[in-house]
Amino acid sequence: MNDFDIEITDHTGQLTKEQSSLIRQVIATAMTKEKVAAGSEVSLSIVDDEEIQNLNRDYRGKDQPTDVLSFALNEGSEDPGPMENVPNIMGDVVISMERAAAQAAEYGHSLDRELSFLAVHGFLHLNGYIHESEEEEKEMFTLQEEILKAHGIEK
Repeated sequence: MNDFDIEITDHTGQLTKEQSSLIRQVIATAMTKEKVAAGSEVSLSIVDDEEIQNLNRDYRGKDQPTDVLSFALNEGSEDPGPMENVPNIMGDVVISMERAAAQAAEYGHSLDRELSFLAVHGFLHLNGYIHESEEEEKEMFTLQEEILKAHGIEK
């Protein structure tokens, strides 16, 4: 596995060590698949519905909880190219533990799968993927499933 800095912070106290390790692994696989430079950094936070609702309201104007938010640090800026001794800080992914648990139950799969799916989904948004059109959605969701499948995580 490449050398990536994947920082995970659990504000809920509910994330297990195994889930944290799994999330770190699937993000690293996504980073490798997307040919992200070694040493690149991603931050992931696990929060409750109230915290993600506040972020969703403040940054997207949607006053409701959501499952995952992504905040790309280099979004919309010109890429200066690789700079020596400066890490590539890609941004932050925020996941609602409450939404993840509810969706896992709704879809009939494990919380591990839902957390992994949301982590990869959020990371791909940091990497420029969007799902505004049917074609974009198909591309993004196919890639997500490939990454999860590499870890034995299937529907």
